[in-house]
Amino acid sequence: MRHEHAIVHHRAIDFWSARAAVLVVICLQLLVINDLSFGPRWLARAIEAALLVPLSIATAWTQMATQKAVDHEHWYAISRFRVFIRRTALVMTGVISIMNCGSLVFLVQKLLAGHAGAGTTLLVDALNIWVTNVIVFALWFWSTDRGGPPTCGLVKRAHADFLFPQMTLSDREIRDWLPGFVDYVFLAFTNATAFSPTDTLPLTQRAKLLMMAEAMISLLTIALVAARAVNILA
Repeated sequence: MRHEHAIVHHRAIDFWSARAAVLVVICLQLLVINDLSFGPRWLARAIEAALLVPLSIATAWTQMATQKAVDHEHWYAISRFRVFIRRTALVMTGVISIMNCGSLVFLVQKLLAGHAGAGTTLLVDALNIWVTNVIVFALWFWSTDRGGPPTCGLVKRAHADFLFPQMTLSDREIRDWLPGFVDYVFLAFTNATAFSPTDTLPLTQRAKLLMMAEAMISLLTIALVAARAVNILA
């Protein structure tokens, strides 16, 4: 029988993948050509980095602590710390979401005012916003489904926010299957390109609202900004 805390050991790479995804977002923000940020250009990057560094240290400490945990008290302390990490990660994801939505609003304003630069510039910034949108909603999906990473594997499937194809199969080998961070990246990517669910279905109102928000941002980016950039290049 699988240990109830096995998820901490086997899915450690998911936590580091999420931290790496935030680092990718920071790098993408540095590549934005137009001035599309609230306040100074460095402010958003500084806030995200200020949250990412302690989160990475806390994640490393948690992974090391799980190797030494031997009784319920140790696991209880670790679980409480993981909940604190999750809350901090949600704050960071919220900051990134606000900054990315703000960038899209500012870009649309510049486009309508005719001050958004050349077509190539628009395409680069639109692609930047679109990729950031995929990453940030992958983080939202991963952080909220089944109560988030701190409780993933410790709650029943009935509490799941998304129905993955593997969950519908009766094969005993995948009965205990749980989605990883890459699965949520794929979910966010397909939702941003198809503007609708594909192989994974939302089960809760929260999941549906998140998918609607991502699809709306993606549609606005592609239909309004990218289309205008193509017209300029043509």
